[in-house]
Amino acid sequence: MKNVQQAASRLYQNLKKMIPNRNMTIRSKIVISFATVILMMSCLNIVLMFSSLKYNAQYDTIVTNITDANSINGVVKSSIDAEMWDIVAGKINFEDGRQYEIINETNESIRKIMNNVSSRDSRIRLDVTLRTMKTLKHYVDVMGEQIKQKKKVAENEKVLEEIRSVSALVEEDIQEFILYEVKSAEAVKQQIKQNVSRWMATNVFVLFIVLVFSVSAAWIISGSISNPIKELRQMAASIAEGNLNVRVEHKNHDEIASLGISLNMMAGELEELIQKSIQEQENLKKSELKALQAQINPHFLYNTLDTIVWMAEANKSEQVIEIVSALSNFFRITLSKGRDWIDIRDEVEHIRSYLIIQKIRYRDILDFSIEVDEAILGYKILKLTLQPLVENALYHGIKNRRFGGTIIIKGSKTEDDRVLFEIIDNGIGMTEEKLAELQSELENDDILPAMKESGFGLSNVHKRIKLYYGKDYGLMLKSEYNKGTRISLSFPCGR
Repeated sequence: MKNVQQAASRLYQNLKKMIPNRNMTIRSKIVISFATVILMMSCLNIVLMFSSLKYNAQYDTIVTNITDANSINGVVKSSIDAEMWDIVAGKINFEDGRQYEIINETNESIRKIMNNVSSRDSRIRLDVTLRTMKTLKHYVDVMGEQIKQKKKVAENEKVLEEIRSVSALVEEDIQEFILYEVKSAEAVKQQIKQNVSRWMATNVFVLFIVLVFSVSAAWIISGSISNPIKELRQMAASIAEGNLNVRVEHKNHDEIASLGISLNMMAGELEELIQKSIQEQENLKKSELKALQAQINPHFLYNTLDTIVWMAEANKSEQVIEIVSALSNFFRITLSKGRDWIDIRDEVEHIRSYLIIQKIRYRDILDFSIEVDEAILGYKILKLTLQPLVENALYHGIKNRRFGGTIIIKGSKTEDDRVLFEIIDNGIGMTEEKLAELQSELENDDILPAMKESGFGLSNVHKRIKLYYGKDYGLMLKSEYNKGTRISLSFPCGR
C-alpha cells in the first residue's frame, strides 16, 4: 500500500510538471489531458484485442484440425479393409473397387490438415502418416498385380493381411495426432487463462493510472484557472477601492495571463489618466469627461470574475474560455493603446464582447442582436460611446422586466451623411415623468453628468457627443412604460 502511495505521489509530481505548461493555452491543456486518457485506454484495448484474436485463432485452428482428423479416423481402416476383402473374395473386380479413391481422399485430407498446423511436431506426425499411406497404396498395387496374374487366394490373403496391418498403423498415427492436438488445445487454453489473469491485472493497473492522471489533471488545470482568476478578482477589488498601484503577476501565457496583462495596462492607464486629469486644470470639464471615458466599472469586472471562478470550479471549461476571451477582448478595445478614436468595427466588437459576458451571466433573461451596415464599419467613432447605452438598456430596461427581454443594436448611414445608431430594448421602459426628467438633464449643457444610478451613462455620452461633434448632435430618447426604450445616436461620417 505504501509503494502504491509513493508511485501515485511521483506520478502526480510528474503530471504537475507536464500539464500546466506555461506556453500552453487552457484549451490545449484540456485537449491534451483528454487525449492522454483516450490514448492510454485505447492502447490497452488494442493490445487486449490483438492478443485475444491471436489465441482465438490458434485455438480455432487446433479445433478445426481435430475435427478434420476425426472425420478420417476409423474410416480408412474400415473402408480399405472392407473394400479389399470384397476384391479378394471375388465380390467385386479390382478395377471397380474404391480403394484408390479412399486412399486419395485420405491423403488430401491429411495434406489439408498439414497446411493448417503450426507445430513442427504435428507436421512430422502427419508426414509419417502420409508415408504410411504410401506404403498402404503399395500393398494395394501388389494386390492388383496378383489378381491380374490370378494368384492363389492364399497368396492374396497374405497381401490382405499386410494391407490390414498398414491401415491399422494409419489409424494409430491419426489417433496419436488427435491426442497431440488435444494436448495442444489444452495448453493454449491454459495460456489464455494465464493471459486473462495478466490482462485483468494490467487493466486494473492502467485504470488506476488513468484515475490518478484524470484526478491530477482536473485538480491542476482547475487550479491553473481558478487561482489566477482569484488574483484578478482581488486586483479588481483593490482597483474598486482606489488602489491603482496594484499589479498581478502573469506566470503563464494563456488567456487568463492575457487578461491579467490587460488589467495591468488598464490600472496603469487609469493612473496616468488620473495624474493627467490633476495636471490639466485649464480644461477641467474635458479632462473629467476623458477620465469618465476610460473608467471601468469595477463592480462589472468583480462580478464577471466571480462568474468565471464559479464556472472554473464547476469544470465548465468551454464557457470559461468563452467568457475570458470576451473579457480580454473587451479590455483590449477599452484601452485601444490610449486612443480616443477607434473604428466603428472595434466599437461594435466591444459591445458584442460586453453582451456575450452579460448573456452568460444573465442567460435566462437576456438576448441580443447586432445589425450594423458594413459600409460604416471603417468610420471613426469616439471610444466607449455605445457601451454605456447598451449597459443602460440592460440594467434599467431588461433587468427590471420580470421575464427578461432583447437588446437590438442597429447601425446605418443616413442620406445626409450621418451615422445613425439605435439601441432598442423591450424592457420596462420609462414613465412619462421619468422620460421628461431625463430629457431635461440631457438638454442642460451646464451640468456635468450627475453621479446617480439612472441616466449617468446616457448623460455622459450625450455631453461627450456634443463636446466632440457639436451641439447639433447627441441622443434622442423614446420610451413607453412596459413596452421598452429606443435610444438614437447620430454623428457625422468620416471624423
